[in-house]
Amino acid sequence: MNENLYSEAVHELFDAGIEVSENVALCNYTTFKIGGCTPLMVSPASTEEVSRTVKIFNKHNISYFTLGNGSNLLVPDEGISKAVIFTGKLLNISVEDTRVVAGSGCVLAKVASVAAKNLLCGMEALHGIPGTVGGAVIMNAGAYGSEMSHVVEYTEYVDEFGDIHRVTGDEHQFGYRKSCFMSSDIVTSVCFALEKGNSDDIYAKMNEFAKKRRDSQPLEYPSAGSVFKRPEGYFAGKLIQDSGLKGRTVGGAQVSEKHAGFIINIGGATCSDVLGLVKIIQDTVYENYGVHLEMEIKTL
Repeated sequence: MNENLYSEAVHELFDAGIEVSENVALCNYTTFKIGGCTPLMVSPASTEEVSRTVKIFNKHNISYFTLGNGSNLLVPDEGISKAVIFTGKLLNISVEDTRVVAGSGCVLAKVASVAAKNLLCGMEALHGIPGTVGGAVIMNAGAYGSEMSHVVEYTEYVDEFGDIHRVTGDEHQFGYRKSCFMSSDIVTSVCFALEKGNSDDIYAKMNEFAKKRRDSQPLEYPSAGSVFKRPEGYFAGKLIQDSGLKGRTVGGAQVSEKHAGFIINIGGATCSDVLGLVKIIQDTVYENYGVHLEMEIKTL
């Protein structure tokens, strides 16, 4: 990155009133608590500020990636050379009749809670997913038979050129852990189309799903959720468990004893530890069952 152009970009961002931070440790922005620094983090507070940021980065030829809650992300120990567009200030939530519109930086639990308070059902199973609205719609996140595709009406996003777009309904092209969005697209807000419900029923379902998560997932340790996508005809966690890998460790990374589909940070885990353990799991499962496990966690 050309330092002069980098400095010019920072000045332009400041002049546009967009929040900028330099040399930010990304381990503080991921649920794995792993990763080095980014030279520049920009925190736009609106779709227009996201658009402006992308155009400034393009003007100065600065590479970037988008960061939400960091709940599905593994960052290198040595850090990255890319800038980060952080969605943590895109937090507006509005309710109109049976629709909830939320900024992409909102965590799903917050949006589901707002829906519940307004007696709107449809998001109960999504309540415990640790990611943000933006990341969840991009990967069509889901749990317990429910996924984003069931409740999303439209999505607003900024493309690689800084232009603002909206996709509606089938235009999302939702599939298993995928959608129409490119890696360079930045989701800024999502509209959820829900249904009127009964308060007791809504909260009973939310509590039921929360208990299932507490009982089956290692929520007490830093992790990035399910490490692998579900292979067709199998469950990744069961393949790992049946391969005798529960509790297997590399450095500070461990295959959870509670749920073999999770790798947890038991203390001081590095990116290299996690990737080393991933390779052991993939090799062992392939040797035992002829199934290649594909990572669901994103790596930089």
